[in-house]
Amino acid sequence: MPVTKDELQKIEKYLRKTLGSPTVSVRARPRKTDSAEVYVGEEFVGVIFVDDEDEDDLSYNFQMAILAMDLEG
Repeated sequence: MPVTKDELQKIEKYLRKTLGSPTVSVRARPRKTDSAEVYVGEEFVGVIFVDDEDEDDLSYNFQMAILAMDLEG
């Protein structure tokens, strides 16, 4: 199921509010339609995947990797 422009805007608004950051942006992926990329400013931080296995229970999964080197310092 492709992520629509409307969904991207709704997810972005939700993440900005939840994370308390106006610089969060959700962008369509260049070659994939079933997911979107999440950025803080211009830094890529993760991917949102659409979970539509159950038509009555649509959800979005946010996957973010944290590298050990990012935790240093």
